[in-house]
Amino acid sequence: MKLLLDLGNTRLKWAVVDANEWILRGAVAWEEDIAAVLTQAWADLDSPQRVLGASVVDEAREVQIERVMAEVFGQQVQWVRTVAEACGVRIAYAEPQRLGVDRFLAMVAAHAAEAMPCVLAGIGTALTLDALAPNGQHLGGLIAPGPLLMQQSLFGATARVRPGDPGVIRDLADNTADAVVSGCWQAVAALIERFAASVARQSGAPQRLLLDGGDAAALLPLLGVPAELATDSVLRGLNVWAASHPGYPSP
Repeated sequence: MKLLLDLGNTRLKWAVVDANEWILRGAVAWEEDIAAVLTQAWADLDSPQRVLGASVVDEAREVQIERVMAEVFGQQVQWVRTVAEACGVRIAYAEPQRLGVDRFLAMVAAHAAEAMPCVLAGIGTALTLDALAPNGQHLGGLIAPGPLLMQQSLFGATARVRPGDPGVIRDLADNTADAVVSGCWQAVAALIERFAASVARQSGAPQRLLLDGGDAAALLPLLGVPAELATDSVLRGLNVWAASHPGYPSP
């Protein structure tokens, strides 16, 4: 039995997998009492044979999770980091360790699912875009603010853009609240479409467009191109990594 951890900017997601059967899943936001929530969620679990984690957060939060794991299960966390090549995926970056492990593992999951060629869009605090060729070669990608971070940045940098309500997404907004939310979400959708079109044009082949992240489901209907949800891609990538790297710690 494996316990998989995905430490994202907004929340921690986790899953318990036994013989490739997904037994339990859960998530907890960082502003919650992480230790209390996880201790309660895992109270009835047997100690896992392995604990694997992927993290895009600071070391302090990683240490916090390591302490919880030691207290609840007496286990260490095997932190998976981005490498130049693994599980059939080859990273385009000259310095692979600078590619977020969330992006790396999403590509590992897509490769294992034989979803290539594809464009992977992670829509969360940040928007991440990556292109993966049929042979597992990462072609590169982009990073931009996610729709909510884009809104927050606008509010922080302006004096009079202070809508009194959240607003709704429209093609043509007639008030500030709707204009802000519509502009930010449609900007993200447009960048995803542009990136996918550019990759398809350069490769000469259509691409599957896979969306993941906390805001993926909300963004999906805004796209003018075919796309599909690929939920829990980081956790699924961790599971693939675990199967191909049975040793501890990770290479």
